[in-house]
Amino acid sequence: MLASDLADRYGIDIAAAETLVAYGFEPETFDRLRSLLTARQPSAAGSTDANWVRGSIEPPQHHDLVPLPPPGSAAREQLARAGREAIAGGQVGVLLLAGGMATRFGGGVKALAEALPGLTFAAAKLADLRRVASELRCVIPLWLMTSFQSDGMLREWAAGATTPDVPIGIAPQGVSMRLTPGGDVFRDADGAVSLHAPGHGDAPWAMQRSGRLSRFADGGGRCLFVTNVDNAAATLDPAVIGAHLAGAKPLTCEVVGGAATGGSAWRVDGRLQIVESFRLPPGVNLPTAGAVNTNSLVADIEVFAAGWPLTWFEVHKQVDGAEVVQFERLIGELSAFVDTAMLRVERDGPDGRFQPVKDPAELEARRPEIARILAGRGIDAPQ
Repeated sequence: MLASDLADRYGIDIAAAETLVAYGFEPETFDRLRSLLTARQPSAAGSTDANWVRGSIEPPQHHDLVPLPPPGSAAREQLARAGREAIAGGQVGVLLLAGGMATRFGGGVKALAEALPGLTFAAAKLADLRRVASELRCVIPLWLMTSFQSDGMLREWAAGATTPDVPIGIAPQGVSMRLTPGGDVFRDADGAVSLHAPGHGDAPWAMQRSGRLSRFADGGGRCLFVTNVDNAAATLDPAVIGAHLAGAKPLTCEVVGGAATGGSAWRVDGRLQIVESFRLPPGVNLPTAGAVNTNSLVADIEVFAAGWPLTWFEVHKQVDGAEVVQFERLIGELSAFVDTAMLRVERDGPDGRFQPVKDPAELEARRPEIARILAGRGIDAPQ
């Protein structure tokens, strides 16, 4: 659809319409979700029973969580050996989730914020991949899933950072428009239409739309290691790749111990999967020591290529002091469609893999641990 047609259809300015077209906006999907919103009343601001999981819901059993063997053990080395072989053989690519809106970082591009003084999140990830590529004398393809907010700056960064051993590609996620709770297109304080990035569940769609997925598969690619760019501790560990291959399941999700306040592992009608806490109906109690989703996973190419119908979740936010509704997809929901292994990894310490950063305050609190973890893997901030 042409930008002028979108502008007329929704009564929006041509610049916003051009952005929608450029990033693959799907008017039919938007109109369908908008109709569903207007046809029902949410149970409370920020919560709706339309998001709730249906069926029996139970915490995972102990045997559902497969621990990553400790460093130095024979079992860990066996997994690492298999992972190194797959990486060296060009079977493994890395996808960094670097989209979103970065509103908590003042609207800047979080990937280019400094995880440590002089070392951005993106640069830390790149340094890790170059280290592995150098050790194994191989090529490790890296892709960034960008958003309409981050795309331009990350393309510029990638152009200067790509190397023969770690070539960097871009796979932009989609874009949509925020709505009022009544279903009208929301406009900000200046009267402009308010656009948003529709969640990291766009990753399979983005890799397919960009052509990156098919080219990787045609070149012998077998699986993708996917992680948030703001989780610097989630490096490319060959043992994690080896654990995925050994598990013989299409998807492996990394989980850590702790209170399950966000996404975590559950059994839904017997199937082990990642479920976000906002999807739990009233009466389902969060376990005090669950299996917390880190949003790092290893997925076979077929999982990304299958086109699974991930749910569009209704999300309520505050923008300019007003309640808005936007629809988002979550990558962890892939586990609802394919057999999934839950790999229990360490959160902190030398083998830690989960140091997420959502805002500058959390970054300051986590920096000492991030520095220790990265230094132990040969990644230091410039002096």
